[in-house]
Amino acid sequence: MRHPRRIRRAGTAMALALVAALAFAACTAPQAAPIDLPSQAEGDLPADTVKQLQDAVTHAMAASGASGAVVGVWAPWSGSWVSGLGTETPGGKDAVAADREFKVGQVTRAMTCDVLYALADQGTVSLDDPITDYVSGVADLSNITLAELCASTSGIGSYSGQLLGSWLSNPARQWSPRELASFGLGMPRTGEPGTSYVDSDAGYLLLGLALERATGKTASQLLDQYVDQPLGLKATQLPSPASTPSKTEMLSGYLSQRDAAGAMNCAQPLDVTALSTTTGYTDSGVVSDIDDLGRYAQALASGALLPDKSDRFASPLPAFPGAPSWFTAAGGAYQAGSLIGQTGSVPGYSTAAFADPDTGLTVAVVLNNSAMGNTPALYLAWELAALASKAPAASGQTVPEAGLPWTAQQYHDAITAAAICPIP
Repeated sequence: MRHPRRIRRAGTAMALALVAALAFAACTAPQAAPIDLPSQAEGDLPADTVKQLQDAVTHAMAASGASGAVVGVWAPWSGSWVSGLGTETPGGKDAVAADREFKVGQVTRAMTCDVLYALADQGTVSLDDPITDYVSGVADLSNITLAELCASTSGIGSYSGQLLGSWLSNPARQWSPRELASFGLGMPRTGEPGTSYVDSDAGYLLLGLALERATGKTASQLLDQYVDQPLGLKATQLPSPASTPSKTEMLSGYLSQRDAAGAMNCAQPLDVTALSTTTGYTDSGVVSDIDDLGRYAQALASGALLPDKSDRFASPLPAFPGAPSWFTAAGGAYQAGSLIGQTGSVPGYSTAAFADPDTGLTVAVVLNNSAMGNTPALYLAWELAALASKAPAASGQTVPEAGLPWTAQQYHDAITAAAICPIP
């Protein structure tokens, strides 16, 4: 015989459990992070503007030896242009698709800093905590804080320049972040912590290790929780150490090298697509696509992921000695005039992504040859931004008054001057 009261109690308990589960899920699920920028005008950029943008990209491809590129330009008052250009292989026939994934390089740094500031806001860590609170067995780093690692003002050296030969000779090898960082720690320190910006890939690896230790989660999980999910980034991830980049999904990546006579071999670059992403980890290991990269640049520029009253970008420093006054670094990102973003290169890919927090102008680029480092992608991004800033307004829109402290021609010429391959 059934007992109605018992059934009702069981049903009530199940309902309460379901409510509790839903409440728990609501509390633990990452909240969406709205990006506060002007609304994007529908439709493509005008044909004349697109032609200028295409010409700029093909010029940078020729100069850098890249066979292909993926580019996104969004001008909210005018339109957008997202395209793949060139071919997957040098001299090949397979056109580059706009939805190809690629390694975003040092854009990963800004994402790692996003996690740091989120965890600091929650009280899990403090920005002023010394790295030695979380990472043991390293050289004397007790005077270096997590915030200084994020800002790249720690004075710690870099590892990538020392290990390229090892990576190329054994591309499938999985590297430990500690092992990689040790090469940077073995370099002489540069200045007192907190005084100047000095590129330090090892510093971002140590920051990633610290955040893992503080939370008990992997760096991949942290980036997914605090960056990818809040921003709705579908293609963005820090791959697991065991994963190998797939040529069916990844834009092919190349590295031109010099021959015995010292001449750059632009016709037959080395294919480095399958190089393990463990060489980058929380410095440069993230994989994404151009739509996600553009959206992330907009989030970074607009502070979509920043806690209230954050001072992450409050104390910018020159990006390098003698840098123009309008080019500074802070909080794992660069500011170039009114644009905020990041740039970098890893074997096979040169990337840059910048956005204007006021006008919403956004550019994201990847070139599939890293022989020139990040120079062609950075200069191309600035050239594209200058071109797009002049795009005419769509119906019912108004061209913003804000300008950039450089011209498109200036960085077109700079790419030509830095070219390593013949430009037709």
